Amino acid sequence: MTLASVFATSNPPKNHVGPYNYVPTEWISILFVVLYSISTVLHLGQALKFRLWWMLPTATFAGVLEVLGWSARLWSSHSPKLLTPYEMQLVGTIIAPTPLVAANFIILGKIINQVGPQFSRLPPKLYTIIFCCFDVICLIIQALGGATAARAVSQGTGAAMGANIMLGGIAAQLFAIVVYVALAAEFFLRLKLDAPFRHVEQPRISEKGQHAVSKNLRILLCAMAFCTLCIFIRSIYRTVELAGGWFGPVITTERYFDWLDGAMVTLAIYTLNFFHPGVWFNKDDPTAHPSQEAADEEAAT
Repeated sequence: MTLASVFATSNPPKNHVGPYNYVPTEWISILFVVLYSISTVLHLGQALKFRLWWMLPTATFAGVLEVLGWSARLWSSHSPKLLTPYEMQLVGTIIAPTPLVAANFIILGKIINQVGPQFSRLPPKLYTIIFCCFDVICLIIQALGGATAARAVSQGTGAAMGANIMLGGIAAQLFAIVVYVALAAEFFLRLKLDAPFRHVEQPRISEKGQHAVSKNLRILLCAMAFCTLCIFIRSIYRTVELAGGWFGPVITTERYFDWLDGAMVTLAIYTLNFFHPGVWFNKDDPTAHPSQEAADEEAAT
């Protein structure tokens, strides 16, 4: 059975309440609006403070979209049968994590550029160019699918096409994340084994002949891994949700959405607040070896 037939043959249950098939819980919607608003303001301030302008169309924009999406769900908690807020939350929450993924792509490229680009299969700049362009394509596909599905729902027609488009966008994003993780894993494995992929002149080498990774950079890498894991879990959930149809058991269960979408993206976006690249890149030289750092401190004193 194809996805189109799944959506086409899905029928709403007799006791369904509006397009959600449940009434969004008011206090949960308020909680996420507040959490995302705080994170968005923090990201805006951090981007301006550290002059990381690329954090504005990525993490900050993701926060804005989440605020809009959850504000629409709060609206729906008072008017569950109204279609306008449903359409807003559908598009907003579907595309919001995509700019957040782009931030991780850019951060990895910058880390590779500082630690040792010769250990990477791709030049650092290509991480931004290739993955972010692919991310933009996924964003457009998901937005188009969300708008198509929302329009179909508002017109009372089948929304199979929109759902399939959104599903394709999320699946493409999952693929990009898997490739991104694979390339990152290969880079750090080559770094550890001192097995460069190409020759690049680097000024600072550790005593073992390898580039060392500072403690601060290791913390940032762990934070990025956690952020990526949260978004990956969310993407799997949305894939299963859409594959089950508009009236399937997953999409019609509010707690799944709250935990596997709202909570996962909240953890991801706050991770980049607490472990902001502007802070951790500037704490010290990420490529400095511990012995070199100690020597620098002794020279300073």
